Amino acid sequence: FSYHLSVFIPQKSLSSVQVRHTTSKVSPDAQTDRERRTFGVPLEALIQDATQCGVPFLVTQMVEYLEVFGLQHVGIFRISGSVNKVKELKQKYNQGEKVDLVNHGDVDSVASLLKLFLKELPVAVFPDNVCGGLLKTFQEHKVHTTECIKNLRQLLSCLPEAHQNLLQFLSAFLLKIATYSAVNFMTLENLAVVFGPALFK
Repeated sequence: FSYHLSVFIPQKSLSSVQVRHTTSKVSPDAQTDRERRTFGVPLEALIQDATQCGVPFLVTQMVEYLEVFGLQHVGIFRISGSVNKVKELKQKYNQGEKVDLVNHGDVDSVASLLKLFLKELPVAVFPDNVCGGLLKTFQEHKVHTTECIKNLRQLLSCLPEAHQNLLQFLSAFLLKIATYSAVNFMTLENLAVVFGPALFK
């Protein structure tokens, strides 16, 4: 999985991929709708709040925070955050409140919250109908080959658009984290171990 992470950024060279920032704010309707949930709902249901890159607002907000404060944080995504802080932030998102991660969050808690969001998706980023093909491809191609890349791209093209957008966005971000592995100790292999359970079910 870790050696093929770049494949999940379709039709772009790694040098050209950036985690895109957004200035989008939570809409007034979202802020006043106390019954609206963002955790545990299908990605497609969050499209109306998606940023210009087709990714749910809360995901881009958490990634932007982690890009600023977490790239060199030792053990990012491996060390668990505060249970109470994660619960508090999750509740704010679910209630449609404006969330101030800079003043009310910390790196480990926000990283844990992002993993929790992925784990609670009713349909995983890699749905069951794609997982079998991915595992077969990895088993048949032990090395990084052109044929392997071709097969992976074909499988990923079968993902729903919302899943493709999120996967591309997260892959670019995780590759960026791995470039600081000499400081944060989170290599691609370590990130794959941590994110595997959140991306596959």
